[in-house]
Amino acid sequence: MRPLTEEETRVMFEKIAKYIGENLQLLVDRPDGTYCFRLHNDRVYYVSEMILKLAANISGDKLVSLGTCFGKFTKTHKFRLHITALDFLAPYAKGFGVAAKSTQECRKVDPMAIVVFHQADIGEYVRHEETLT
Repeated sequence: MRPLTEEETRVMFEKIAKYIGENLQLLVDRPDGTYCFRLHNDRVYYVSEMILKLAANISGDKLVSLGTCFGKFTKTHKFRLHITALDFLAPYAKGFGVAAKSTQECRKVDPMAIVVFHQADIGEYVRHEETLT
């Protein structure tokens, strides 16, 4: 487990900033403690510094995971967010979705057309499956 390099940090923060914008600072400087990002086996983990100090006694080859997995770096060095990061990103998001149509198409679209795919739908369905009608 090691800290991210400047290039890895930049790539990861650019990806996260697409969803939560300037609220990115709120992930690191939280009122309940300081949290940081660490890399282990091409996966980025979000962990409190208190837990990180406790985990320093475990060797890297024995450590499976630590904290919450935010995503992973692909072989082409792109960052992919994992669904486990949704619980941390959703409170700061300003509409968690991806545009399905361009701006020009949105102006002329049918009222029943899908314009934005809501990426949190699957997780919300799983969490509230028993209350859905």
